[in-house]
Amino acid sequence: MNFFFITLVIFVVIYLILNWFAKTSSRKISKFIRSFVIILSIVLAIAMVVAGRYIFSLPFLLMVLPILKTKAGFTLFQLFRFWGLLNVLKNSGRFNFNNFNKNLNTSEITLDEAYKILNLDPKKKYSKDEILNSYKKIMKKIHPDISPELTRLASIVNEAKDVVLRNV
Repeated sequence: MNFFFITLVIFVVIYLILNWFAKTSSRKISKFIRSFVIILSIVLAIAMVVAGRYIFSLPFLLMVLPILKTKAGFTLFQLFRFWGLLNVLKNSGRFNFNNFNKNLNTSEITLDEAYKILNLDPKKKYSKDEILNSYKKIMKKIHPDISPELTRLASIVNEAKDVVLRNV
């Protein structure tokens, strides 16, 4: 019942908007669009002020990053890999988004964690060059020179590289 009612309301609103566009002049339409954009910008600014804690969270940043032209030039696939890396680190207790100044875990990364961080398969044997290539691909995206906020993450990736290289 609710689905039918919502669909009916949407179609009526679309009909009224299209009917209004057909009957009004282009000058009135452009004036309406300008005022609508201004009002929408004000509403979004208020929403960002009120809900800034949630809007500027990592998932929102990952949605917006492909739109922005950054030095790093993330692709959608790289964003998913980056998100997976952050989840591995968060689940292991090594990286916490709320407490940047705390050292959550000072113990060494396990070999399996290190392979996951470097996006390598723990069951395969890798040469030193393959490990360094994987490390360089990740560091190109999260190097502290590109974004100083990622210093802790870069240090974790460095530690993972050292652990894997020690066991090669």
